[in-house]
Amino acid sequence: MKMNQFIQWLEQQAHSNLFYLIFFFLFIFLVKRFNRSETNKYKFPPSPSKLPIIGNLHQLHGSPQHAFKSLAQKHGPLMLLHLGSKPTLVVSSPETALDVMKTYDHVFSSRPELQFAKRLTYGKDIGFAPYGEYWMQVRKVCVLQLLCAKKVQLFRFVREEEVALIVDKIKDLSLSTAVVNLSEMFLCLSNDVVCRVALGKTYNEGEVGKKFKGMLKEFGYLLVVNNVGDLIPSLAWVNNLNGLNARVEKLFRDIDSFIDEVIEEHIEKNNKIGGYHSGDNEEEDFVDVMLRIEKGDSDHGISWTKDSTKAIIFDMFAAGTDTSAVVLEWAMSELIRHPNIMEDVQKEVRDIARGKVMITETDMDEMHYVKSVIKEILRLHPPVPLLLPRESMEKVQIQGFDIPAKTTVMINVFAIGRDPKFWDEPEKFWPKRFQNVGNVSIDFKGQDFQFIPFGAGRRGCPGILFATSIIELTLANLLNRFDWALPEGMDGKDLDMEENFGLTVHRKNDLVLTPKPH
Repeated sequence: MKMNQFIQWLEQQAHSNLFYLIFFFLFIFLVKRFNRSETNKYKFPPSPSKLPIIGNLHQLHGSPQHAFKSLAQKHGPLMLLHLGSKPTLVVSSPETALDVMKTYDHVFSSRPELQFAKRLTYGKDIGFAPYGEYWMQVRKVCVLQLLCAKKVQLFRFVREEEVALIVDKIKDLSLSTAVVNLSEMFLCLSNDVVCRVALGKTYNEGEVGKKFKGMLKEFGYLLVVNNVGDLIPSLAWVNNLNGLNARVEKLFRDIDSFIDEVIEEHIEKNNKIGGYHSGDNEEEDFVDVMLRIEKGDSDHGISWTKDSTKAIIFDMFAAGTDTSAVVLEWAMSELIRHPNIMEDVQKEVRDIARGKVMITETDMDEMHYVKSVIKEILRLHPPVPLLLPRESMEKVQIQGFDIPAKTTVMINVFAIGRDPKFWDEPEKFWPKRFQNVGNVSIDFKGQDFQFIPFGAGRRGCPGILFATSIIELTLANLLNRFDWALPEGMDGKDLDMEENFGLTVHRKNDLVLTPKPH
């Protein structure tokens, strides 16, 4: 090729590449313009101004439920935030909650995919599974085999035995020491009840107990910690530097090892008695049921793997332990701060008990004020104040606003329970509000959207009866058997009510009180 021909060829390539380059940028421009025009057709909910990349993350200070409540007061009860690259709808009123959890429940019944939750729950659990046939079947199994009224009643003796043990323990401590750490007591109690029912025995003693409690605490933290990989996927590598990925993997190994031991114990036990037995067997616990299903003894229309068994087992005691303990913790905290209410509720309990040493679940039917106290605690201190996040499965319009598919939805039950449009003096601890004519029928089972501490709709908590049975029986017995006071020199007004950070919101500092046997 001659020099002038070579130069001519280079000029042609340059013109050709320039043409493609111009075409490429024109294409990008048109796509962005088209997308912008499509986006402009949407009428989105009100939203605070955002920054590039991080969106509204810089506006979330302190506990998320408080930050969301504060922003909603400025921008409305249906508010669109951008948490990194994730559009997030925040629901903060009973009316908007009804739209999401009832009117359009079929649209909002899925879950966003969260990396840490997916890893720690084997991608096979109930709480974080996307909406579909698998989720429906495993939820059905758990309700029928552990959480339905018949099963809850069947394990009544477990609750009564464990509450009697905790009462005796407090009585012994009251004779030898001035104070009792009720935060630890409540966690041990709910843990022991759930473990006996679900796993067949308790895991509360020595190093095993310490490791078990540490696992649950770490699990609660890692489920709600800001994971940059979920919020800004291009920065997921940051979790290798901040140590979060390593913490998740360590916790997963601990969980997996623990559940393997539980399963192996059950396999050995059942081999000794000649295998698994179907039907209502009082000796059969929840793990036995899961292993029987895994073996194929029951047809549930889904592929049931070993990971499914592990995920559901872990779900049951992880979800059941913390929620009951945290409600009891806040109940005793509020009662100790309000001695007049404490006196009134103790009078009801002791009048009904008529000198009985232990109150049974049969006695609870008459204890209306105790139930009102628990309702008021669930209103002021919902155990999971933001519930688990939902995700829209298709585009939908709510109250005139367009909600695109794949939008994360956070329901702020903390804010809903303090909505002044529905609650008189919403910041006040006042259990008798639930005995007023207008409120006496309000319940927390998902029908009254001003009061949804356990959620509502398809994704409502299936363990309400299981949890409230433990809470009611424990609170009534502690109020019957003991008079309570703060450590010497402290007044109820001095009690620190600061919250901790986690999926379930405990007190930041343990509740330590002085019991006096009655």
